[in-house]
Amino acid sequence: MKKDLPIFTDWNDAYDNAGHIDGAREYPPRWNALAWSFREEMSAAGRAELDLVYGTGPRNKLDLFLPAAQSTAQPHVPPKGLAVFVHGGFWKAFDKSSWSHLARGAVEQGWAVCLPSYSLAPDARISVMTQEIAAAIACAAEKISGPLHLAGHSAGGHLVSRMVCADSPLPPAIRQRLGHVLSISGLHDLRPLLHADMNQILQLDEAEATAESAALQRPLETCPLTCWVGAEERPAFLLQNDLLATVWAGLGQPTSIVHDAGKHHFNVIDALADPRSELTRCFLGKRSGT
Repeated sequence: MKKDLPIFTDWNDAYDNAGHIDGAREYPPRWNALAWSFREEMSAAGRAELDLVYGTGPRNKLDLFLPAAQSTAQPHVPPKGLAVFVHGGFWKAFDKSSWSHLARGAVEQGWAVCLPSYSLAPDARISVMTQEIAAAIACAAEKISGPLHLAGHSAGGHLVSRMVCADSPLPPAIRQRLGHVLSISGLHDLRPLLHADMNQILQLDEAEATAESAALQRPLETCPLTCWVGAEERPAFLLQNDLLATVWAGLGQPTSIVHDAGKHHFNVIDALADPRSELTRCFLGKRSGT
């Protein structure tokens, strides 16, 4: 069966999520309210370590949320591992404080969860952000032992995918702990963004767009990758999602593709707050029925 792929003539529209989502303006305040409530809850329980410094930049801070003790007789049961979530915003918006609530799913499954902020454009180039995320992961991994799972949304999906490229900036000991990477609505080939107005802020050039595109790099050989996207997202995001998994599968990497029915770019991440959701189970490397 023949399937015609979309041809993009308006690169701004191709990557315009808010312009194609009903009630788009309602999402950021909703995220902020949920995130604030979760931080308050976790802080009151003594299970939040906020604004831990991992670098020299003003945004080089991370939040760490810890699972509840299994019983009063075992108050110091260690987490099952470390799960890291990297936020999106086209590398130019948001910070960790809007997404705290998305840690709930993994935390209630017994994992420690790290959410880092990172420098944004135009103050930093994307290649600098890649290095900062590696530093944040390494900092959190020093505090929490066990397997390490990474997830990111949109630009965050790009950044966690860069952690498992062959030129990963992660230290070798950290790479060996990687168990799964989940790129949600990730951007894996940055070259199309050279044509979009947002590049006036991102300041990408051809060399950096190529070097920072996971789909144009070889993968690490030891870490499975899942590319997850809302089935109702913009065609450009569907292509970006499938591209990385397809290319890396062709290079022998274990990869999976998920198109989440009925989800768009803004609500595709909601299920991370649910410890029983398929998205959370995927993040933590669990199969259905396990």
